[in-house]
Amino acid sequence: MWGRIFIVDDEPDLRASVVQALDLAGFDTRDFALADRVPELVSYGFPGIVLTDIRMAGIDGLSLMNRIHAIDRDIPVILMTGHGDVQLAVRAMHEGAHDFVQKPFSTEQLIKIISRALDVRRLVIENRTLRAVAGQVDDLETRLVGRANAMIDLRRRLRTLGPSEADVLIVGETGSGKEVAARALHDLSPRAQRPFVTIDCASLPADLIESELFGHEAGAFPGAMRPRYGRFEHARGGTIVLDDIASMPMAVQGKLLRAIEGRVITRLGSNEDYALDVRFMTTSRVALEAEVAAGRFRADLLYRLNVVTLRVPSLADRREDIPLLFMRLLAEAAARHRVEPPIVPPAFISALTSRVWPGNVRELRNLADRFALGLGFDHSDDQTRRAEKLSDKVADFERQEIEAALAAHRGHLRPVYETLGLSRKTLWEKMQKYGIDKAKFSASPPTEG
Repeated sequence: MWGRIFIVDDEPDLRASVVQALDLAGFDTRDFALADRVPELVSYGFPGIVLTDIRMAGIDGLSLMNRIHAIDRDIPVILMTGHGDVQLAVRAMHEGAHDFVQKPFSTEQLIKIISRALDVRRLVIENRTLRAVAGQVDDLETRLVGRANAMIDLRRRLRTLGPSEADVLIVGETGSGKEVAARALHDLSPRAQRPFVTIDCASLPADLIESELFGHEAGAFPGAMRPRYGRFEHARGGTIVLDDIASMPMAVQGKLLRAIEGRVITRLGSNEDYALDVRFMTTSRVALEAEVAAGRFRADLLYRLNVVTLRVPSLADRREDIPLLFMRLLAEAAARHRVEPPIVPPAFISALTSRVWPGNVRELRNLADRFALGLGFDHSDDQTRRAEKLSDKVADFERQEIEAALAAHRGHLRPVYETLGLSRKTLWEKMQKYGIDKAKFSASPPTEG
């Protein structure tokens, strides 16, 4: 049977019984009384899963899970828990645990959970191998471009949450790609063939917002000549995205809470409830906790929305992605405007990485459009300047020039050191000094789970 199972439990009798049951079922097992050696024995390509007790002497199950996921977030970790720790296990699943099993459990129940986890791990390993052989990226990497750890983690979480029915709150700055993330979740879900309805809460007319969302019956208000479906009902079987949820008026938030909790709505002018078969996603560019504290947002609605929260990183949080992202956006812009992609000087890319981007990816895309049309970029913009010591400015400039040249030459070192007038040894030493990894700029992206 494919895969190996690491069993971690400091209770000898329970550990022995689990090992015996799984060995008899044909699994390859290895058991540990303490968790401290387990992280040393797993790797990014570890062909198996970890079954661990949640409460142990020394390193507990949650700490072990975090250490394993620091190595490879796609290694399934199953927690064994007592009755009093069920809530702790549920929280751990939100933080990345694959599943949990409550003591006392039957052998059949444990084998079923383990078999599913091994199937998931096997598919992850196979997909990584196929992508590495083909040198290709998947659709999610095309939509949400980036090799920064924050983007790799975001894509991993999207792949995990997509097939689920969990409602999701997506937070991030303006233009960072929140709706792109929401659309990706929808397309990865069983609802992918059903409607994807985005509602901009900030643009809804205040006097008609309830009618827009929930619909109305004839005569519900002056001018309501006939019954009308609301936006929620139009999304039957699909996904509703409430964009900029913080803009939702307080007067409507209570009704929205009922719709999300009970999956029912009541049209204006009616006493009849209508069932909703939808998945809710919400986005916010501001901290909803601050809105609650200011009295502009209901606390109970926030608690209902943030069951699962995804954070889309800003460009400031992933500056190393800017050269790659700009080149991708420029290629798309050139194709859209039917022009040849222009040559991008390394100094131009260097300026991009030092600039402040309040509009994030949206602003960078607009710049790519202008550059493709030959309109260029204002290098005198004050945002490109940093108030640093001279030595810091020189080091920053040197690092940016090297990164820009690596991006322009797709990670090939020879044209980089020839362009910069350096020897290969000097270039290598400077890359070591600034922690520059040429793999981030190569044509083939690194494999991820």
